[in-house]
Amino acid sequence: MGLFDRLRTRDVTTSKSEIKSQFAPPVMDRPFASWWGGNSYGGYNSYANAIVRQDAMAVPTVSRCQALITGIIASIPLEMYSLKTGKELQNYVWIDQPDKRQPRSVTIAWTIDSLLHYGISWWKVTELYADDNRPARFEWVQNDLVTTKYNSTNTEVDYYMINNERVPMSGVGSLITFQALGQGLLIRAGNTIRAALDIEKAAAVAAQTPMPTSVIKNNGADLPDDQVSGIMNAWKLARQNRSTAYLTSTLDVQQFGFSPKDMAYAEAKQFYALELARACNVPAEMVDAQVMRSQTYQNVLDARKEFFAYTLQPFVTAIEDRLSMDDLTPRGQVVRFSVDETFLRGNPLDRLAVTEKLLTLGLIDINQAKEMEDLTPEGSGEYDPTDL
Repeated sequence: MGLFDRLRTRDVTTSKSEIKSQFAPPVMDRPFASWWGGNSYGGYNSYANAIVRQDAMAVPTVSRCQALITGIIASIPLEMYSLKTGKELQNYVWIDQPDKRQPRSVTIAWTIDSLLHYGISWWKVTELYADDNRPARFEWVQNDLVTTKYNSTNTEVDYYMINNERVPMSGVGSLITFQALGQGLLIRAGNTIRAALDIEKAAAVAAQTPMPTSVIKNNGADLPDDQVSGIMNAWKLARQNRSTAYLTSTLDVQQFGFSPKDMAYAEAKQFYALELARACNVPAEMVDAQVMRSQTYQNVLDARKEFFAYTLQPFVTAIEDRLSMDDLTPRGQVVRFSVDETFLRGNPLDRLAVTEKLLTLGLIDINQAKEMEDLTPEGSGEYDPTDL
């Protein structure tokens, strides 16, 4: 390798021992014109979130959006390419399996989950390459375990802590920071999530007590507490067995409040489902949150392209750009999701038409065409019937 090749793949001003496995990012979401932002209550502090993740995931629409976003992205393989030639390179081991204890898809899914809910995600470095001190293995770290110590103006990160223990800013034990392209769902849609939870709770209470709130009025002499309790328990038990009731001349039933139908729980749940689909940037029809919709034709590939462009692309870009930074990947190499080969892959007939056109124009040869369809090129020696 010549001098110019080395210049293209590594910063010559940084020696091997000085290569850091983590760049502390600037604080991008410090609240504007808010007094508590200057007291370390903004930014990436998970304890400042308007609502906790467990409560948010209890809302069916949020759970559905999370499953769509994390599940699809996590199922797409990661590949390494040369930035200069565009040629696919052999992956580092950590690209195929960042954490040796679990599949890549699991690590990526929880990374996307953190970006969705909190706007930030962390990987802890567990191993380094001996030749250049770059990270070789990672593990995903749950957001509520990480505490960030900022400078006096809350614009830069001084250091991180995991379980209140300070971690190094480089090497084994340091954190890789993934930043979303905006604030997390728990902050920007916290009030909407809380309102949806309130509707869920109110509907649950109405389901447990399907009749309007009632009062049994005694028009005679006052009764002792034990007899009052006995009457109420007998009334409740009888209503569970039959709808018809009998009262003495001294007792009267008065009902007040609103029935579940009057409270319009179904309409309210539908409204907040639509609002949360908007907050997650997921098409309403994908979470069954749109009652009235036009019946327009759209094929599967077009729907996937639209969903990827408007919903998945920000998360994909956040992961790709971070993994392609110089502290993880040598300069001149980039990490990309194989979106076109998997999620946006066309049907066989459409691909065959494109391949045939490329062959006719002489832009590719037969072996390249076979590689495009994951077929073994002629004369490659990858398949030999005598080996069977």
